[in-house]
Parts: sequence; C-alpha cells; structure tokens
Amino acid sequence: MNQEVLEKNLTVVEEDICIRENLVYERPSTLIDIEMHYCPGCGHSTVHKILMEVVQELGIQNDTIGVAPVGCSVFAYHYLDVDMQQAAHGRACAVATGIKRVLPDKYVFTYQGDGDLAAIGTGETIHAANRGENILVIFINNGIYGMTSGQMAPTTIPGMVTTTSPYGRDVEVQGHPLKIGELLALLPGVCYITRQAVNSAANVRKCKKAIKNAFEYQKRKLGFSMVEIVSNCPSNWKMAPVESNKYVENTMIPYYPLGDIKVPEVK
Repeated sequence: MNQEVLEKNLTVVEEDICIRENLVYERPSTLIDIEMHYCPGCGHSTVHKILMEVVQELGIQNDTIGVAPVGCSVFAYHYLDVDMQQAAHGRACAVATGIKRVLPDKYVFTYQGDGDLAAIGTGETIHAANRGENILVIFINNGIYGMTSGQMAPTTIPGMVTTTSPYGRDVEVQGHPLKIGELLALLPGVCYITRQAVNSAANVRKCKKAIKNAFEYQKRKLGFSMVEIVSNCPSNWKMAPVESNKYVENTMIPYYPLGDIKVPEVK
C-alpha cells in the first residue's frame, strides 16, 4: 500500500472516530424509522428509545415480545421493531403471562400507563406479580389518564389538578394515590422493582440501566420485574414541555422517590 492510499485511509478512520465521539443521538436499529405521534416533550418517545437500545445491545431483538394495551401505550407497536401483541385495557400482564408460559425462552415485556396498570388492570398486575411470572413490566407513571383527556388516575398526587379533580385531588374525598412499586415489592413472587424517570439526561441513563437489569433478571428466571418510570404529560398537565419536566422534578419525584425498591438476592 503506497503512502498516499495509507494517508487517505487513515483520514477516513480519523473522521469516523470523530463522528462517533461527537455523536449525540442515534436511532437504534430496533426502533422503526418513522415519525412518532406523541405530543412534544412526552416521555414515551424517550422510553421507547432506551428500551430498544437495550434490546439492540443485548442482541435479543428476535427473541423479544412486547405487549401493549389501551392508552397512549397502544401505539408502541408502531415504533418498536420486535414482535408485539395488543391486549385489552388492563389485561397486558395476563396476556404476557400466557405468552411467557407458552414461549418460556422469549423475553416478554409489557408497556403500560398508570390508568391501565394501576386501575383497570390492578387485579392482573398484582396476581401476575404474586405468582412470580417471569416477565418485565414497563410502567409509565404520569399521574393522569393521558389518552382520554386527563382524568384523575390512581397515581394522581394530592392537590394535582385533572379534568375530574379540577380543584386538585382531595385525599379525604378521592383517597390516597397508589404507590404501586412499594405495594408489589411486598409480594414474594417479585424479583425486582425500581422507580426511575426520564426528565433529565442523568435520569435517562439510570432508567436504561434499570431496564437492562430487568431483562438480565428475566434471562436468569428470577421472577417478576417492574421498572416504574415517573414521566410527564405536557398536553393534559397544560404545561410546556420544559415546565412539565420541572414539575416532574419538583413535585412528582418528591412524592414518588426514585431508586430501587426491591432487588433480587442473587447468590
């Protein structure tokens, strides 16, 4: 190889290194290359990205099956390039249970909102967890019913305004919010419960690590895992995206503190 060709090849390599070092965003190959419909600033798109980054990095695309029920999560199958199954409202854990029992070597996850998982699907969620079904639940907690106009959800925090609590949630009238993570952590079939957020770059990285941990625990057949993600809903909160992320930081997270709630006792 002559000197001119060698120098040209080195230049190409150097340029590629510079491009990779300065790369800020890249779509994972496991995420379908189409425009997302989610409202500007919504956390769903970020969660989709890091979830599919984990699938790509673990090399499990062909062995992964997702279940998306009704709500904003219903559109996940438009964007996640893995096998997907839609479930009736609240029934994702039941559907995922059936899939995992028939195909035990597959990685099975559900993608659910708080109205779906913590209200309509409370029974399915608790019993799947108690049985120790070896599945992963991705639980988006934005304290509201997102798709159906912003009604109060089981996770709506005290004083939070919604279309059905226009003066703020009053615990004397509507009861206390459900802290699903802490509730499920008490069950013996549960392996891993963690609460994360995607309102900042640092929290996004921690959330991605939690999702990867959950898939690893599923591979080791350790039982039920849930990654709860405290997120925003700019449209129904009637806030700009930046304002909604500040609300997550200053109001939601103090009520739903982030971090591991239950971790497996791995020998």
